Amino acid sequence: MSATSDSAATESAAPVIGGGAPSRDRRDRRVVAALAVTQTIGYGVLYYAFSVFLAPMARDLRASNAQIAAALTLSVLIAAVCAPLVGRLLDAHGGRVLMTTGSVLGAAAVLAWSRVESLPQLYAVFALVGVACSMVLYEAAFAVIVSLYAGNERGRAGGLLALTVVAGFASSIFLPLTGLLVDRHGWRTALVILALVYGIAAIPLHALVLRRARTAGKQASAAAQDRAAIVKAATRRRPFWLLVIAFTANGGAAATVAVLLITYLIHLGHPPVLAATLAGLLGVLSVTGRLLTTGLQTRLPAALIAAAIFALQGVAVLLLPLIGRSVAGATGAVLLFGLGFGVASITLPHLLVGRYGTAAYASLAGRIAVFSVADKALAPLGAVALAQAAGYGWVMGAVAVACAVSAFALVAYHRL
Repeated sequence: MSATSDSAATESAAPVIGGGAPSRDRRDRRVVAALAVTQTIGYGVLYYAFSVFLAPMARDLRASNAQIAAALTLSVLIAAVCAPLVGRLLDAHGGRVLMTTGSVLGAAAVLAWSRVESLPQLYAVFALVGVACSMVLYEAAFAVIVSLYAGNERGRAGGLLALTVVAGFASSIFLPLTGLLVDRHGWRTALVILALVYGIAAIPLHALVLRRARTAGKQASAAAQDRAAIVKAATRRRPFWLLVIAFTANGGAAATVAVLLITYLIHLGHPPVLAATLAGLLGVLSVTGRLLTTGLQTRLPAALIAAAIFALQGVAVLLLPLIGRSVAGATGAVLLFGLGFGVASITLPHLLVGRYGTAAYASLAGRIAVFSVADKALAPLGAVALAQAAGYGWVMGAVAVACAVSAFALVAYHRL
């Protein structure tokens, strides 16, 4: 990839910032801060709040919990399908228009969600939520930060870390907040309030803080050709597919544990309150894991760091059936698994940029997201079926195998 093409791609995908270095640094930090706010609220409203609404929606819509939960699965699958197109648009035009449009769509979809009267209406609304999520959540925000700090590895690592650390508290903020709103106002009014909170925060931040892309016609055309060549070359070679395997397997493993951990801990004999408390540690530990990973990346290869952490996660889930009946054992296993809970999101951008540069980052990340995000939606469903057919021990074994596959794929990637 030539210096000219990298420069062109950077201009097209990143916010355009003028002035000297101090002014640019301030504006870069302003973009990261704005995205940290929109990601926290976005994940809180468009994803985590759903679990609080599940029971009251099932009651009012006269549906089962499984039928209601299918709406969220549909949303995640739609986001996965949209990921490649969104990635190409981010590389070509930057994040301002796309993320602003996604914010409008997300707020409108949550408002529509508050008015649903049947399952078909709920599923239609969540198809729109899935499209919005693909446009405004981590994959899009990461692409903006990667292009913002093109050529500045330290700035990129710091920006991604700051974003994920802040957004890592989305569930801790919005689960209790949503519960309070539902308790006081009912689930429909609670959704209206959350839609307004999201729209008032995200729409102006995406529209005003992210910069407009500015590229001349010939320059944009040359950058598009370079991006297409990078994507074509990458997807024909083994390293890219090793990344697909690693982050798809890990995504499915993490999603399975997140969904089933409380149920499994109760199955092991722990009180529901303790089980929920231990499961709540996963969000806090994801922040710890990201801090640890970012610090180690200055001394060790990122692929090997992630491989070691994924391997430890496999050990943790293998130990859980053996030592998890005691409070100390369950706590230790959850702590060990939780350290790797947020490592994938902070590692993948580093690996993609390190091998392929920034010009086609969003396009390549979008192609990986097709597999990894879909697996996050489908793996828990398969795990529930496996638990019913063969028991939770087999589920933990399957999760351990997925963690091992992730680790071996990253070791192979590093050796290549």
